[in-house]
Amino acid sequence: MAIHARILIVARSDVRAGPLAVGLDSLGWRTVTARGPFAAIATLADLEIEAAIVDLADVGPDALAYARRLKAACAPRRMPVVALAHPDPALAAHGFDLAMAHPAHPAQTAMRLETLVRMAVAEEEFELRLETFAERGRRLETPEAEGGPLRVLCIGEPAPQFLALSNALAGHQAQVVGAFTSYTAFDYLHERAFDAVALWAGENQQEALSIVAGMRRNTRLYHIPALLYQRGLADLPAADAFDKGVTDVASQEVSEADTAKRVLELGRSYRRQNAIRHALDKARSSGLMDASTGLFTRDLFASHLVRLTAAGRARNRPLSVCVLRLAERPDTVAARSGGWLDKAIPQIGTMIGRLVRAEDTAARLGPEIFALALPGTRAAAASLAAERIAAVIACTAFEAGPNRPPFVAEFDIGVAEVGPMESAARALEIAAERSLPRQAS
Repeated sequence: MAIHARILIVARSDVRAGPLAVGLDSLGWRTVTARGPFAAIATLADLEIEAAIVDLADVGPDALAYARRLKAACAPRRMPVVALAHPDPALAAHGFDLAMAHPAHPAQTAMRLETLVRMAVAEEEFELRLETFAERGRRLETPEAEGGPLRVLCIGEPAPQFLALSNALAGHQAQVVGAFTSYTAFDYLHERAFDAVALWAGENQQEALSIVAGMRRNTRLYHIPALLYQRGLADLPAADAFDKGVTDVASQEVSEADTAKRVLELGRSYRRQNAIRHALDKARSSGLMDASTGLFTRDLFASHLVRLTAAGRARNRPLSVCVLRLAERPDTVAARSGGWLDKAIPQIGTMIGRLVRAEDTAARLGPEIFALALPGTRAAAASLAAERIAAVIACTAFEAGPNRPPFVAEFDIGVAEVGPMESAARALEIAAERSLPRQAS
């Protein structure tokens, strides 16, 4: 029977790593455990491991060398390595991307792993785009993360615990802004730039969740990480909070100091993501992109997709493609006949470009047809990503002309995963076929 694992755990015993492995497995992050460095490296050669967790207290005297050894064994694939240990800035110098104190909550660990893996794939994607654009005589600027203090918006009633978290953030030289209501929170979010948001669940956690939902419906606020600070572990299951758009969950069982470190780490990751995103956005002015939407043109996308496929096989990563075809609805047909749909397409394309993850490539294949290439993504996850993008756009009203109600843009979606022996072009054809509306029998 084939083994399909996403996370490698390196530990000599299961005292600390065992419960974490069980928890991650239950969340869909299938794990495999190696008892030493040689077994770990052999595992990396055989399986599609996305990240590694090293129990520094349970692997031996050369534990600090593990991160670099594991990363070298994965090359050219970038693999994040997490230390199961107390946070220590010195660990970064040894190649560890993150440190999590024991006991690490599985849901919390899964969210951090998701962020780290997506960052690794985004960095790989940037390298590939450098090659694609260089072929056409264009050069992209190297991404550089913004410097200066992190900016954190704290939203919620001034409860003692939440004030303690705010003070802990300020103690790390973060610029903390407080908002007591959802109205003032969105005023701040629209007027200023923030690297992370911390929300106090308090007596009314639904209000905090509604703020997160509002952020996820806004293209400019969509990617800002949001931590939900609860009074107790039983207030809201972490899985439910993540489904509603929360990035991280903490409770009073976690100290304010540790929660502050988690918020700041989310903010630093967001800045790194933004640096890559901004570097990639500058490609819009290269003269190679679709003029009206800023997305990849059909030819540029085809060329880059071939490179993505080859890199995915070399790095042992999956690749999926999506086709989003503007659906034929009565109001859409009416808007097209009046020329109003043509006026809305640039805004729709721009929204798609803002909603895709930093590592994904969005293209305009035709007047009303868009495509996505999602590296490191299986078909099921790609389908969810495309559906979320379509859902956000479906919440936007577009002008349909004088004395006519505005119309909304909906999409028919097709998804295909590039097979081991399949060309990228064939996968795109399959996705396009699946996006065609089915005829009623």
